[in-house]
Amino acid sequence: MKRIVWLALLIWGLALIGPAAGRSAGPPPVGGKLPDLTLGIPKEGAEKAYLGLSGSGAFKIPQIRTKTVIVEIFSMYCPYCQKEAPNVNRVYEKIEADPVLRGKIKLIGIAVGNSAFEAGVFKKKYDIPFPLFPDGDFALHKLLGEVRTPYFIGVTIHPDGSHRVIYSRLGAFESVEKFLDEIVKASDLAQEMRK
Repeated sequence: MKRIVWLALLIWGLALIGPAAGRSAGPPPVGGKLPDLTLGIPKEGAEKAYLGLSGSGAFKIPQIRTKTVIVEIFSMYCPYCQKEAPNVNRVYEKIEADPVLRGKIKLIGIAVGNSAFEAGVFKKKYDIPFPLFPDGDFALHKLLGEVRTPYFIGVTIHPDGSHRVIYSRLGAFESVEKFLDEIVKASDLAQEMRK
């Protein structure tokens, strides 16, 4: 009986220190901030230019040169992510085709549990036009609250470098148009669209 009590206390204690050990208590809430995610600057010149980055090393999402970033959390092994890939590509295409939105909304993907090779396979198979970042050790996934996939986070980046989460939701979106409209309305871009 003593062993069961000690085991229960140990599990309870580990659960309490879990968030303090680098884990998020849940996904980033709307109105909140992203956890401190560090990503590698892409080696490919076109991806680097798309994000407005230069040099090599690491960067954080608020350093991307844009007003709003849509982050897709996915896994190449997730059948829902595979099914949603064409819709996410259409979001990218709609943004790039719109002179008001182009350059003001950027997309990136974080491949949880996937190596750079696996993320590359997904990118090639589904013809993903935006940068994908591997998270083979689940470190970023833990910081993001270990969300299920696909998960979408919209982040508005302010001129002073601060940022705010404007969208945080699990699962496929109802329609490309509705999803993009929600992002635009929640961001600071809604006023620009009216001009």
